[in-house]
Amino acid sequence: MSAAHIDMDAGTERLLEETFERRHRDLDRRERVGNRIFAAGFLVAAVGLAVLAEPERALSPLTAAVFVVALAVAARIEFASGAGFAVPIQIVFVPMLLLLPTPLVPLLVAVALVLASAWKAAQGGAALARSVLAVADAWFSVGPAVVLVALGAQLPAWEHWPVFVAAFAAQLLLDGGMSMARARVCLGVAPRALMRELHLVYRVDVLLAPIGLLAAIAAADVPLAALLVLPLASLLLIFAREREGRIQQSLELGRAYRGTALLLRDLLEDDDEYTGRHTEDVVGLCVLVADRLGLDEDAKRATELGALLHDIGKIAVPDAIINKPGPLDEAEWAIMRTHTIEGERMLRQVGGLLAHVGVVVRASHERWDGKGYPDGLAGEAIPLPARIVSACDAYNAMTTDRSYRKALGIPVALGELQANAGTQFDPHVVGALVAVVEEAHAATPPAPHWELALAPEAPPAPPVPAPRA
Repeated sequence: MSAAHIDMDAGTERLLEETFERRHRDLDRRERVGNRIFAAGFLVAAVGLAVLAEPERALSPLTAAVFVVALAVAARIEFASGAGFAVPIQIVFVPMLLLLPTPLVPLLVAVALVLASAWKAAQGGAALARSVLAVADAWFSVGPAVVLVALGAQLPAWEHWPVFVAAFAAQLLLDGGMSMARARVCLGVAPRALMRELHLVYRVDVLLAPIGLLAAIAAADVPLAALLVLPLASLLLIFAREREGRIQQSLELGRAYRGTALLLRDLLEDDDEYTGRHTEDVVGLCVLVADRLGLDEDAKRATELGALLHDIGKIAVPDAIINKPGPLDEAEWAIMRTHTIEGERMLRQVGGLLAHVGVVVRASHERWDGKGYPDGLAGEAIPLPARIVSACDAYNAMTTDRSYRKALGIPVALGELQANAGTQFDPHVVGALVAVVEEAHAATPPAPHWELALAPEAPPAPPVPAPRA
């Protein structure tokens, strides 16, 4: 397998960061309470099935114990996927359903998962507090067990294949539903966000379930012979560790890009204190507007980093022009307008994520009507993150003191934005920005850092030319 890093969108990257971090910390109150509820619900369902259903095979304690240990071994193999992990337990779980008393299998699965979790904690790979609550992870086993019991297909036989398909479908449906419910209740992750990540889990299950079924049918008379497929788990473990290593490499690379962006911001602030403060305020405002517009996480990240670095090219502009106490002449404007090109050039040299952010930086002074710079882009040809940065940059510039004029009041600044919507600015972005500012201004303290620029409100001032850059 390739050693190259894995390309991930911003949403998956965030979920994976949180997932790896949760491994090594105790559960917070929300997670503890939520997992206890799901664990209790599972125990009610599993005990009810064990008590009320009639098994078609007698229990062999030794065979059951060996399968429990084998399942715990398989459960140690984790393929990271968004808010959780895909675990290749089908090669053991399917034989358990058909070679052990089916009504007891969910309880045995729960014991195996608790054992695997405690084993992981003992080796420093997870928080010990998570071990007992691993019972809640066994919900997936209830669906197929119920289907097999209800339809009389507890023993391995080819003629039951339609029931086996139905049982597998029940597993996927119950597992998906419970995973999304637990993510929502315990972690606050929206079901839609988790649905994107379940494809890996289901792909692993779909590929391994037939192997488990073949092992169960082949070992109908000697149940433990089904565990001859366990060497496959060793191969999967190698793949899982290699995948996690590449994911960690990708996450580390993403952190490096963010660290580089912050370093560049600090350099800009050291070079020009006002521009540094202005940049921080624009970032906060851009994030709120991006949220208001419902952007996906990739676009939000591009907006945030684009706002953070939109003025980075000003490092190449002489201080005499940046701080000139009056209008710039044409020659000075020509130099000033190069800062977006310089910013993109700098970020393109860094490469990777910041090279993509450089596109936003370059377009951050384009106009909706095509009269901006440096490329004369118009309308939706301008990247949406750049349109957000443009409007938020102008608003912040109007509501703060500049070297050549005093700050405008909020109503005047909002009026300027609305007056220029459809010419200088994207009308939809202006609408979202106005809503965000009005809500923030009406809110009680403490206010976001960027909002400090809004209060106290300056007295109305006459209209002025569009803000400088």
